[in-house]
Amino acid sequence: MSSDSLPVASPPSDAQTSQQPGLLELFFAFAKMSLAGFGGVLVWARRAIVDQHRWMTPEEFNEAFALCHFLPGPNIVNFSVVFGGRFRGIPGSIAAFLGLIGPPVIIVTVLAAIYARYGQIPALQRTLMGVSCAAIGLFLAVTGRMMVPLLKKRDPVMLVQLAAVFVAIGILRLPLVPVLLIAIPVSIFVTFLVRRRVAT
Repeated sequence: MSSDSLPVASPPSDAQTSQQPGLLELFFAFAKMSLAGFGGVLVWARRAIVDQHRWMTPEEFNEAFALCHFLPGPNIVNFSVVFGGRFRGIPGSIAAFLGLIGPPVIIVTVLAAIYARYGQIPALQRTLMGVSCAAIGLFLAVTGRMMVPLLKKRDPVMLVQLAAVFVAIGILRLPLVPVLLIAIPVSIFVTFLVRRRVAT
């Protein structure tokens, strides 16, 4: 991937801070997210990037994260690469990626060794079940917050597309890849038509 494919962001808007993150700041910000990310890093990534540092608006975060859904690999890992590249190019992508991946790899390696020896202890199994419940709650909470910008726009076309994909995957349990292969071109085509109508 060339550096041209990872453009440096334009100056932040009024909703963002006047300073763009440096390489060390990117590394430590994503390291902090990964260390706090019990139940998924997405919750903490949105809180840090949108609410605390204001590096992105809620709409920009949703758009960037939506793009990462259609790229191969874990969504949050893709997001760290895209986000770092947006501000600092390829070095920014590397810094954010290492910050996100480095600390968990060390911790999980240690925990895996401990679990291999003590994983059958009933108290530990009950603890892990409790962590799973908390993880689901965190995921639902951040999903609700990410939907707020979409609901505020009150765009019926967007909401119909959202509901259709949810029903197809979440309720009807249709395979993800075929649904995306249909939903992506339909969404692009409908958005193009709507914007063209508004422009005219």
